[in-house]
Amino acid sequence: MIRYIVDRLEDGLAVCETEDKKQAVFPLKDLPESLKEGDVLQELDGIFSRDVEETNRRREKMKERLMGLFEKR
Repeated sequence: MIRYIVDRLEDGLAVCETEDKKQAVFPLKDLPESLKEGDVLQELDGIFSRDVEETNRRREKMKERLMGLFEKR
């Protein structure tokens, strides 16, 4: 299984980053409909799905980092 993080959505494409920081681009028509920037995708045998658990974990981690920046002031 391969994981991708959606960096941005533009012109009918999802620009993603792999876990080893390489860029990958996929047509939105081949991806889940409710896809948003920051979502984590899993690819298994050419089929993509959203990894909801990992997406939520990453968003919570980023929220904690952001809050930590404001608390230090």
